[in-house]
Amino acid sequence: MELELGYDLLGGRLRSIGETEIDYGRWGGRPRALGPHPLEYDLLGSRLRRIGDIEIGYGRLGSVPRTFGTWDVDCTAWSGIPRRIGPYPIDHPRLSGLARGIGPLGVEYDLLGSRPRRVVLPDDLHALPDDLLRVLFLVLHLQTERNRRKLSSVA
Repeated sequence: MELELGYDLLGGRLRSIGETEIDYGRWGGRPRALGPHPLEYDLLGSRLRRIGDIEIGYGRLGSVPRTFGTWDVDCTAWSGIPRRIGPYPIDHPRLSGLARGIGPLGVEYDLLGSRPRRVVLPDDLHALPDDLLRVLFLVLHLQTERNRRKLSSVA
């Protein structure tokens, strides 16, 4: 089974993961809800702190997540690319920073290879479990934030 990732008209903001909508604030900056799960940010609004009732803990340097609820997050020290979130390994071929696999899920990209377009579920899954939905969103969110920081440092 495949879940399409929907984007806004300009193609810059993720608006849905399959049937799960991602809502944005009035001014359209950062996402505010993943389906029924409210998204909370730190006081400066720069770091995602919570997806629903699951808190995200960060290391001393501040931008690299260390925990996701009760699960540990294993990230590469130099880039903050997650390699594992709890029981789910994250596959990044050739250290590209683009997640190709998240636990049992496959992630496919557009023709240019930079924007995720669909998520492939294994044959034994007919719907995306809530914990995998949240992990998928977190990985895609971190990937988007890394890309945004790269672009702003070049400009």
